Amino acid sequence: MKKFLVVDDHVVVRSGLKILLLDIYTGAEIHEAMDGVSAIEKLKVNEFDLIILDIQMPNTDTLGVMEYIRITHPQAKVLMFSMSAESIYAKRFMKAGAYGFISKEAPLEEITRAIGIILKGKKYISESLAEKLAEDSFSGKSGNPFNELSPREFEIVTLLLDGKTVTDISHALNIQTSTVGTHKARLFEKLGVDNILQLKELATTYNL
Repeated sequence: MKKFLVVDDHVVVRSGLKILLLDIYTGAEIHEAMDGVSAIEKLKVNEFDLIILDIQMPNTDTLGVMEYIRITHPQAKVLMFSMSAESIYAKRFMKAGAYGFISKEAPLEEITRAIGIILKGKKYISESLAEKLAEDSFSGKSGNPFNELSPREFEIVTLLLDGKTVTDISHALNIQTSTVGTHKARLFEKLGVDNILQLKELATTYNL
């Protein structure tokens, strides 16, 4: 019997995935979590065949959750399931240990195929991402400045783009406001922007 963990802050999404999984894997055991904290609580007492993980959830350091899974459940298979731009996030999370990335807008057939491929122990990427990665390998770089950020800088960029203040970010990531300020200054320098407006314009250019 397959055992799944669905981590998403939207009840409708979790319910939809649960129906899909039970349709494919009759009798499967499906656990749900609404954020990183509840996901880790589930992971402390369970082993799962597949973890389906959203990227952007309130009060959740998703890369931190990935790091926890990598260290404590090295055999676990994780499928990122998100509305966020695949070209920006997929490579980063797969480098962190995820087995695949799929958009919430993908057709059911593709979601089903991705789950099946990953459960067989193989990586899943969409055709469009495969083409993008091939282009990057030939050019020797991604051309995307956001890919040059550290995991922590990338988390902070995401929160800044979500309208969060330095204080909000310090609370969300449990770090000092001065540390957030240092990261913010460094990532602004890396991206070549001077303010949030320019950051948003750059993010739009790269479909972040």
